[in-house]
Amino acid sequence: MFTKEDIDKITGILGSQEAIWESDHHRIKVVQVEEKRSLVLEIYPDTALGNKRGALIVVYTGGAHLQLHNCSGYVVSEELGEVTFVAECEGRLSGLVVEREAASSLYAEVNSDLISSDFSKFGVEVMLSGVALSLAEDLFKSEK
Repeated sequence: MFTKEDIDKITGILGSQEAIWESDHHRIKVVQVEEKRSLVLEIYPDTALGNKRGALIVVYTGGAHLQLHNCSGYVVSEELGEVTFVAECEGRLSGLVVEREAASSLYAEVNSDLISSDFSKFGVEVMLSGVALSLAEDLFKSEK
């Protein structure tokens, strides 16, 4: 996972000028000039995560440091201008969304059946995570 083609696709969707390879990870800077926002996205394709190895996604912003361990896939949305990185563990999904507008969102430990549910049955606070992670539904359908 995370070949040069993947990194190029992610960089293109986020509107970044380049991805720099820094010995063990890709570093992508996303800037939104009008709102004076920026973030740095780091993608570690294969790194030690305790006694196992896996993909690690890290986002640094002026006010947050977010990590998604054991990333198992990603989905790009050209229309939304965002990349959703996902991890699945024991029927639960976690997702880290990075936007072209230099914003990010983290959804953790979401029941995987939520993403294929009728969102109108849930409160807005629950609906938001289901809608955001539903973009990745096809990743997990193809694995089963």
